[in-house]
Amino acid sequence: MTLAFVFPGQGSQAVGMGAELFETFATARDVFNEVDEALGQKLFAIMRDGPEDQLTLTENAQPAIMAVSVAVSRVLEKDFDISCTAAKYVAGHSLGEYSAHAAAGTFSLADTARLLRLRGQAMQRATPLGVGAMAALIGKADLALAEAACEAGSAAGVVVIANDNNAGQIVISGVKQAVELAVEKAKELGAKGMLLNVSAPFHSPLMAPAAEEMRDALSKVTIHQPASILVANVTAAPVTATLQIADLLVKQVTGRVRWRESVQWLAGEGGVTTFAELGAGKVLTGMSKRIAPEAVSVALNGAADFDAFAASLKA
Repeated sequence: MTLAFVFPGQGSQAVGMGAELFETFATARDVFNEVDEALGQKLFAIMRDGPEDQLTLTENAQPAIMAVSVAVSRVLEKDFDISCTAAKYVAGHSLGEYSAHAAAGTFSLADTARLLRLRGQAMQRATPLGVGAMAALIGKADLALAEAACEAGSAAGVVVIANDNNAGQIVISGVKQAVELAVEKAKELGAKGMLLNVSAPFHSPLMAPAAEEMRDALSKVTIHQPASILVANVTAAPVTATLQIADLLVKQVTGRVRWRESVQWLAGEGGVTTFAELGAGKVLTGMSKRIAPEAVSVALNGAADFDAFAASLKA
């Protein structure tokens, strides 16, 4: 078995997230308490009890999703004797890349929480509310169709491919009028398109001010060599030098999340036979099954999942 741990991104949050982990494992409680202390906020209370509109705020959702992922990683290590190094590779979708770094020891948990709080705030500050938009192109959508749609939409402003998730699911981002025009073109070309309920045009050039804020913040934290090989969003390839890490995370703010290509690389050149999603939900598990159907894909959300996964490693 060649294993990859993958970490979900924004949209995986839900009220009640982490509650079972908190009640079942002291290891998880320690993670949630450390994140609360780092942020000077009772974030876990919002995660467990809501209200939903507070949890979905980008500045809360990003560290919350990371906290659950790292809690799962540490429970696996301390309670099931499955360290992050059991995975040859780690990767994360958008903010999930920070979770992957935290799990692999690149950043401390406290630094990761603070970086993600700033990342969420900086992304929200980058463009006035209502100026930008994102849309999902689904069905017959592929890169060529999405690029043609963005080219048509660019007559009204900036619009780019933000997330190449998997065949038939591509997200575009940019100026609202341009995104709307691109959606209409995509429909003409045979795809389905729908605007997403997001607060900013993530992974587009409109996020340039946020990228500069992150460049400054990343320059002030200690960066270690990850314990597992990390595959980066913007290159869909392994990070080969510690000095690359901050630069790639800065580029990620405005750059495309090349998730389909990342999973293809992992399953191909990386030889990954099992993808294990650590954290809230099963979004990446579904994507992995579509992108690399020959590999095993599992979601590790709670105690029952951990028991079964631990048993599978011993089989």
